[in-house]
Amino acid sequence: MAAEKLEKTKPFLDVLQGREPEHLPFWFMRQAGRYLPEYRELRAEKGGFLAMAFDPKAACEITMQPLRRFGMDAAIIFSDILTIPMALGQHLEFAAGEGPKLGPLDLASLDYNQTKLEPVFEAIQNTRTAIQVEGFDRTALIGFAGAPWTVATYMVEGGGSKDFKNTKLMAYAEPEKFSALIDLLVESTISYLSAQIEAGAQAVQIFDSWSGALDPDGFEKWCIQPIKKITDQIHVKHPDVPVIGFPKGAGVNAKRFAQETGVDALGIDQHMPTDFVAQELQPILPVQGNLDPFVLMAGGEALDRAARKIIDDLSGGSFVFNLGHGIHKDTPVDHVEQMVKIVRGK
Repeated sequence: MAAEKLEKTKPFLDVLQGREPEHLPFWFMRQAGRYLPEYRELRAEKGGFLAMAFDPKAACEITMQPLRRFGMDAAIIFSDILTIPMALGQHLEFAAGEGPKLGPLDLASLDYNQTKLEPVFEAIQNTRTAIQVEGFDRTALIGFAGAPWTVATYMVEGGGSKDFKNTKLMAYAEPEKFSALIDLLVESTISYLSAQIEAGAQAVQIFDSWSGALDPDGFEKWCIQPIKKITDQIHVKHPDVPVIGFPKGAGVNAKRFAQETGVDALGIDQHMPTDFVAQELQPILPVQGNLDPFVLMAGGEALDRAARKIIDDLSGGSFVFNLGHGIHKDTPVDHVEQMVKIVRGK
């Protein structure tokens, strides 16, 4: 009973599970990262990104850093959406200043080995403990994964891409081959998210960062359908754990996403008009977002005006305040402090 009562006092989970929160909950994508001096100090000590993400103690410490400064209502475990390709056997490295680089894709050789991801699960366990020990009783812990379409683009392209030419050509010209890759990613993601929940994640978010690159038919086939399969299985295995979908760049397709995937909440990017969100999306499910990260970076009156408009426009329904994408590395810390005061009504 005590544990159940404690869960109901977490405003972030209250919103996602259909209860009235005691205050407007907030967290920020990439809230643990390079804009924080304590993060930069630890990175200089530990080395590259993967060295930190696969060190359970370091990943826990990084996840906790923004909580200590700003008291967010949710923490998201410090990791990356490309852990699954690595567990499938595709080479992954993060070159300094260049982003992720993946080795050539050999679909026949891919075999999901979840033991490679044990450091992520250990980091989640450590962070659940740290949240309790450090007195953040009302803060929830989020696990996450990349959506199959988005992860597939990195696997096929070998890294980031501006036009996703190779991925789209495979999807159009070799649909059976591309379907096999997506199916493998669906099954791997179900296992990965389930293990994160078993380790202590209290909600999970699926990042479809490149859903906006798809045409309407592709959006249905490669975004909605795979995420629905994942969400359905998570709900079967863990019926009390909310699933957040974040189809970045989806535009008007976000309504179909909200109606068809079965997610419990919808992340919205900064390009989505809040009047559309209030009228078309909030009646379907809770929403999360959607301040432009560069408004946060600018601070001052622009930040105050933009944040208050979002809060005013979306306060009539279930809502978690967040950004429309991740915090930029050059964002001043005092601008985040300003943002927290606005959300908390100070």
